[in-house]
Amino acid sequence: MKRAILAAAVLLSLGACASNVRQPDNTENACRLFAERRDFGRAVMASEQKWGIPAGVQLATIYHESSFRGNAKPPRKKPFLFIIPRGRISSAYGYSQALDGTWDEYRAGPGRGVARRDNIHDAADFIGWYMAGTSRSLGVSPDDAYNQYLAYHEGRGGYSRGSYRSKSWLKSTASRVERRSELYQLQLTACR
Repeated sequence: MKRAILAAAVLLSLGACASNVRQPDNTENACRLFAERRDFGRAVMASEQKWGIPAGVQLATIYHESSFRGNAKPPRKKPFLFIIPRGRISSAYGYSQALDGTWDEYRAGPGRGVARRDNIHDAADFIGWYMAGTSRSLGVSPDDAYNQYLAYHEGRGGYSRGSYRSKSWLKSTASRVERRSELYQLQLTACR
């Protein structure tokens, strides 16, 4: 009997972990996304309150960084001798695709050492924290999804140096982030 109870508890906890990283079905409409996954709504709205970064900017960033998959990872490097697997092209992970070093910086501050990149609450708080820092240090408006995304992707130093200028693919992605952010904001205004 004790074994059966223990096994059930383990299965329930594994199911809870899996649901935390499961991609939602409704990622095109912010209202439907929040209705399907209330934890996403609570996380993004709490981050907006705390850091002043609009929900639409955060959602568009998550959409383009991880497609709302909590366990998202970048692709692997090309295999050595075409068969031997190698590491990933970067240390990015989770909803926010935060790199190890930047995530460690966040965990040493507002993340309190326990934040996880595959937790939507922590990921939304990270995005809000990072973009609020970009607003303070670089003067990028919190609702300027285009430039916030460029600085998020390239890092503040890279953005300051203009590293994105020679990357037409990245500027195109930033434009898509901007359009999606505007769409999400309109949707959220309609369903609030």
